Amino acid sequence: MRINSRAVALILACSIAVVTTAFLSLVPEVSKIALGVTFVISFSASVIFTSITMELLIFKEVTKIYRVLERLKEGGKAISPKSQLDFNNPFRSINKELFSYASMKQREIEDLKKMEAFRREFVADVSHELKTPIFSAQGYIHTLLDGAVEDKAVRLKFLRRAGRSLDRLDRLVQDLLTLSRIETGAVKMNFVNVNILEIAEEVVDQLEDKAIKKKIDVTFAKEFKDPIFVYADAEKIYQVMLNLVSNAVKYSKDEGSIIIDFEQSKQDVTIFIKDNGKGIPPEDIKRIFERFYRVEKSRSKEKGGTGLGLAIVKHIIEAHNSKVMVTSTVGKGSVFSFKLKRPQPIIAEEPNVEQVKG
Repeated sequence: MRINSRAVALILACSIAVVTTAFLSLVPEVSKIALGVTFVISFSASVIFTSITMELLIFKEVTKIYRVLERLKEGGKAISPKSQLDFNNPFRSINKELFSYASMKQREIEDLKKMEAFRREFVADVSHELKTPIFSAQGYIHTLLDGAVEDKAVRLKFLRRAGRSLDRLDRLVQDLLTLSRIETGAVKMNFVNVNILEIAEEVVDQLEDKAIKKKIDVTFAKEFKDPIFVYADAEKIYQVMLNLVSNAVKYSKDEGSIIIDFEQSKQDVTIFIKDNGKGIPPEDIKRIFERFYRVEKSRSKEKGGTGLGLAIVKHIIEAHNSKVMVTSTVGKGSVFSFKLKRPQPIIAEEPNVEQVKG
């Protein structure tokens, strides 16, 4: 049923005119002409009065309410031309808008609750991670101040331990700052055509000493004679490779092996880091990219690290419009992989016609 102010005014005016004329017809002295004039006058007056009343007092105010709802829903922005009031039934439109607005606010409340829970968990994790190196350094330094500084052997040992605790604290703060800057967009990616094979070789050289201590072989799947170029931020991808290979060394068993492989296609290059370590349980795979999440919680301090490496890896790869994939089998090892776009064509500048003529 289509309802608008004019239709309502006509129906009311017709009803009023009919009732008025009917009552007047009960008087015998009133002629038919008088009844007709009465009908016309009452109908016209009722139409004008009802129409003005509906427009000014009801439909106009309803429209204002609708506009306010629209602006609330759009966050104060201008009303979209696709979302207009249905003047045939404004109350239905308002009902829809109220339901839509309530649903949107409910989703916002749920998101805020999730963010609050995440914030509490994050603060607790940061507090715990900061507390450990700070308390360790405090303990060693206060022990020295209480008299142990006189013993040269104890003094050097405790100072080294305090230094390592402070170094760990520095790494944690630096990783937190890096992660925060990436998440807020403060870190801008500098995309260039870069040789990913060269980056991988630098990472292997950087971690050579750690690998030798555990008798782990870090090798490439095969001999890559030609460069493998990708379109990426060289510094950030170096950080990604360093984190992934470092984790592979850290959690691989002694005398194990780590293999770096590249799979090339026309559109992109897939980088694989494979190890034969303990593997990751299926219930932990979905959470390993969360900040401070560790699979081996009891041994995490022995392994070192800040618990932020994979979170940083995730955000850097997502900034490259890609995703880190993980496959793992407990007791056999894990495979981390991600894709990077192939090099972008370099557009040569057109020669200056005047210079060519000259």
